[in-house]
Amino acid sequence: MNDHKQQSQSYASNQHQQQQQQQHYYNNQQTQQPFYSGATSINDDDGGGGSNEGGTANMESSQQQQQQKQQTSHDAAVLGGLGEALSTLPQASFNYINSIVGSGVIGIPYAFHRAGFGLGLLLLILVAYITDYSLILMVRCGHICGRFSYPGIMEAAYGKYGYYLLSLLQFMYPFLAMISYNVVVGDTLSKVLVRFFPSWGTSMGAVRLGVVFFVTVGVVVPLCLYKNVSRLARASFISLACVVFILFAVIIKLFSGDYKVADTADSWTFANSDVIPATGIMVFAFMCHHNTFLVYQSMRDATLERWEKITHVSIGFAWTVAALFGIAGYSTFRALSQGDLLENYCVNDDLMNFSRILFSISILLTFPIECFVSREIVRALVHRFVLKEPISEFTQDKDPKREKGAEVDEYSKTITLAIVFSAFVISPMTECLGSVLELNGLLAAIPLAYILPGLAYIQMDPHPLLTREKLPALGLVVFGALVTILGAAVLLPSLNGDCRADIVMDYCKQSFAEKTSNATLRD
Repeated sequence: MNDHKQQSQSYASNQHQQQQQQQHYYNNQQTQQPFYSGATSINDDDGGGGSNEGGTANMESSQQQQQQKQQTSHDAAVLGGLGEALSTLPQASFNYINSIVGSGVIGIPYAFHRAGFGLGLLLLILVAYITDYSLILMVRCGHICGRFSYPGIMEAAYGKYGYYLLSLLQFMYPFLAMISYNVVVGDTLSKVLVRFFPSWGTSMGAVRLGVVFFVTVGVVVPLCLYKNVSRLARASFISLACVVFILFAVIIKLFSGDYKVADTADSWTFANSDVIPATGIMVFAFMCHHNTFLVYQSMRDATLERWEKITHVSIGFAWTVAALFGIAGYSTFRALSQGDLLENYCVNDDLMNFSRILFSISILLTFPIECFVSREIVRALVHRFVLKEPISEFTQDKDPKREKGAEVDEYSKTITLAIVFSAFVISPMTECLGSVLELNGLLAAIPLAYILPGLAYIQMDPHPLLTREKLPALGLVVFGALVTILGAAVLLPSLNGDCRADIVMDYCKQSFAEKTSNATLRD
């Protein structure tokens, strides 16, 4: 009970100081380029005497500035940032780009198929623009409340209920991502195995399940149980390099003429009716909000202006990669584009088989990071609900690459195994990566990327709701809420889909028959 009273008193104190922190934030805009025009000081100097009041205000401002510096230093200490070189602007931008560009890009051609090619391109631009704004909005919120973590700004804005809602979504997002990773690894590696053992092609379902099981037991579990994953620090570069290689392979296959896919009536349709599910896939591809404050606090001379600059550059680069994947992949397969683009390529295509292996490696190196996030959220909630021992909100924003120690303790090991095997048990229930991407995008990524940042800013900013300072944030919330509600209504009744891992595309059968015929003629 005493702990709960102390939490309530602490939260009330934070709410009481929030107005002063907002004043400090807006006053700071006089020395930094503001994110939006029209920001005015909450309490302007009336120009009169009152030197004692002015001195008190200056003292309060100085104390708030020192408090914010201490808060930032505390964040850096918890995250392991002290004693390490801070990132330059290009380095921070690279880390930013790597946190965006990932497995989601292989679903962009399928999103173009769902939305229509022309509308899909326009929708991709819109999603990138809105994501850019929401990422900037999150750092604004951090400066307003003086708490530089996603859980911190939600708790500052909406108390414990904001914290719990965020925790639920932050668990859901990486957990569904782990399920999608199992689907991808099962699909891609089973195709590679069939290339070497053609007779296995008659039982693709069993092969796929076996691949996921052995990869989970032999690779995923050991990596997730190893606490110090600093050896995976190079994984960010490896992952991005793999994605770039796969992009070049996709472009090469577009112009090689290896895949002769006949046009259908809806191959080049400008707009289709499935815009909402396509939006979910695209938002999933751009989702990086859980890493926002990690990247921001790693920057040298971190300011709002510099953050705005690297956000524009990073989102622009990520959009370019996603657009190239979408255009090249869709132009090759058009209406036959699958949720996992690599599923479209034939099993006897050795370049794409190598791409499948690279993509699986990239996925497996990312899996422990997602598991770390899920585990820490479960630990935090257990401490707060069961043990009545709240742990710092910054736990959920720790960088897993900087964790010290060898293996996790027995308590964390139990949580880790439960999470990993839960993802394994659920993943065979669907062979449709597109459905998993849509579900994660609509139910977790969109609320995390759009709805919650907008709500936090609306709550913290002192301007009236229907003003130009708050209207963009309000639009962000409305857009996210509409897409989530409509998307859930459309997606949930048709989750199973009609895709199967053992289906061989007609153009692959035709290509195989032609090669067999040519070989027979040469003999």
